[in-house]
Amino acid sequence: MRRAVIAFTAFLGGLIFLLAGPAHAGPADCQGLRGTLNFQGQPVNGARISVTTEDGKPVAEATTDAQGRWDVQVEDPGRYKVTLDVGSLPQNAEARGGTNVRTLSVYEGNCSTALFPLQPKGGGQDQGQQSDDNSAFWTRAAQLTFEGFNLGLIIALAALGLSLIYGTTGLTNFAHGELVTLGAILAYGFNAGMGLGLIPAAAIAVIVAGLLGYLQDRFFWGQLRRRGTGIIAMMIISIGVALFLRYLFLIVFGGQTEAYTQYNAQPGVQVGPISAAPKNFVAMGIELVVLIIVGIALLRTRTGKAARAVADNPALAASSGINVDRVVRIIWTSGGAIAALAGIMLGLSQNLKYTMGQEMLLLIFAGVTLGGLGTAFGALIGSLVVGLFIQVSTLWVPPELKSVGALAVLIIVLLVRPQGILGRRERIG
Repeated sequence: MRRAVIAFTAFLGGLIFLLAGPAHAGPADCQGLRGTLNFQGQPVNGARISVTTEDGKPVAEATTDAQGRWDVQVEDPGRYKVTLDVGSLPQNAEARGGTNVRTLSVYEGNCSTALFPLQPKGGGQDQGQQSDDNSAFWTRAAQLTFEGFNLGLIIALAALGLSLIYGTTGLTNFAHGELVTLGAILAYGFNAGMGLGLIPAAAIAVIVAGLLGYLQDRFFWGQLRRRGTGIIAMMIISIGVALFLRYLFLIVFGGQTEAYTQYNAQPGVQVGPISAAPKNFVAMGIELVVLIIVGIALLRTRTGKAARAVADNPALAASSGINVDRVVRIIWTSGGAIAALAGIMLGLSQNLKYTMGQEMLLLIFAGVTLGGLGTAFGALIGSLVVGLFIQVSTLWVPPELKSVGALAVLIIVLLVRPQGILGRRERIG
């Protein structure tokens, strides 16, 4: 019963938390339209964007830069029409669904984002008309499945740390998304700020984030536990920590979108029906290796067995001679490092911004809750389901609604199996 209450509280709180957060990654004085164009995992450079008023009066034109970004500032709030010049796209690319026009509202002091999903030519026609159309549909389905698996692995890395922390301490940590952002920003600082290669910069960022995770528990969360602070109170405190860190990132990193100095514009590699940049294959390999290592550590090492014992029953584990505080510190250190790695991988697949962890937080909670609260392997399975459904659902729904579908699956599964996929039923009373 306690887990069900906390699961519902976490889900509802996460939804409110995300909706209450900043809706854009731009500076506070931004007023206009912006976006990023990517095709097969690579930024599109030189694509032309035109912005007009709703009645067709020209406002401005923009061209995407080397990171695929474009930005148009407008003087007055209102409704604006954004048109993508399909003739300026790569030769084999087209707008998904043939839609190259978006009409968006710009509010005072805010930037709206125009999304133009791109696909290989011939990949978005209606299925069932000809055999070529069927082939294009299944090619696109294979591509989206690959992208969903990639996204699911990134969510799984982040969800793993959150699930382990919840399992050993009972804390639903709303600041976990900022640990994801922290890893990406640290790697960017070592890479772009200090001139290190991305690989050593990422390794140092993971180590630093792990150390910060240890310090968090040593001097903050551990102190709260020893003082007998309740789980709900600590959850609310974690929301405050998340807000503090998010706006600290805004001050230090800025509201702009950035990219690592390496591995940005790689040509796509065709593997059967799937096309992706080499960095995506390497990143997925690293993610799988890390997840396998963590799984083996939990099953085979003394620390892993102790962590599972603490998650099952902290009091019994302590009476058996297990140093619970030491185990929790190791979990916080590992969770911070793994979350940082997830942030680095997320920054490698898209651009960096100070809200990237917050935007991912609800998906992390979805993966953890779907797999089963407090179960590391459940978090992995739940995250893969969420990532796959998000991407594959765009075969039938607009890309803007893909996350809504994943959350609908979460609700349906929990109605059938409230404890999650690998969670355990608890006796009530």
